[in-house]
Amino acid sequence: MADMGKLKKIIFNVLFFALVACLCLVFFSPFLSMVTTSFKTNNDAFTVPVRLLPREWIFTNFPEALNTIPYLRYMGNTVFITALSVLGQLIVTPMVAYSLSKIKWGGSKVISGLLMATMMIPITVTMIPLYKIYAAIGWTNTYIPLILPTFFGKAFYIILVRQFFSGVPNSLFEAARIDGANEAQRFLLIALPLSKPALTTVGIYAFLDAWSDYLMPMIFITKPDKFTLSLGMQQFLSEYSTDWAKLMAAAVMFVLPVIVLFSVFQRNFVQGIATSGLKA
Repeated sequence: MADMGKLKKIIFNVLFFALVACLCLVFFSPFLSMVTTSFKTNNDAFTVPVRLLPREWIFTNFPEALNTIPYLRYMGNTVFITALSVLGQLIVTPMVAYSLSKIKWGGSKVISGLLMATMMIPITVTMIPLYKIYAAIGWTNTYIPLILPTFFGKAFYIILVRQFFSGVPNSLFEAARIDGANEAQRFLLIALPLSKPALTTVGIYAFLDAWSDYLMPMIFITKPDKFTLSLGMQQFLSEYSTDWAKLMAAAVMFVLPVIVLFSVFQRNFVQGIATSGLKA
């Protein structure tokens, strides 16, 4: 019986890992196709039957993609927006989350509930009123509508960090208070250092949101010299044809910073998710 149970366990593990491998292949295949297409000619990208690897490796797609559109300008615009957006989220999110979790004030539970309620409002409901407001102020074709909201926090990030702070023992803050630390010192010297995993998670999420955002720049920016990369890569598309090889080369360069960022902060990212469970 023991041998039978061991055999069943081995079979289960084999089937489980085979299923995981198949799912990984399914999710990884679009990225693999993008990378291999970036080394093909435009004709080779549509050969029948479909070939994963190129017939001839073309390495000039990458420099040509940089020259076809003002790629470096768009990259600079994207980096500028992303850096300020991440900075805004990392400054505001822990302050709001700490106040909701560790400071007793009337209405904090109501505000927390309203924050969670705002997460159920789709962006399609608010984008037209937002555009009218920013147009009336004269902020369209500027980066202000893309950056300013990040300095007011995002509901999901605030709730994520609030739940992290809720798991930190109150005794730490009470001991600091007895030693004479005021609220700002307790936040800066205790809460912030402990929240590094959660803030890393917020930083990565904020980076992904700003870096890959397409809808909001498309709404507020129409001047080509102010385009982000997500908007600028549309220029590889024309009415009658699409240069898929160069587009895929540009897309590979577009996703590389995301891959590098996640690789560097993967451990902190996973730890932040694990320790910030969204509890009611």
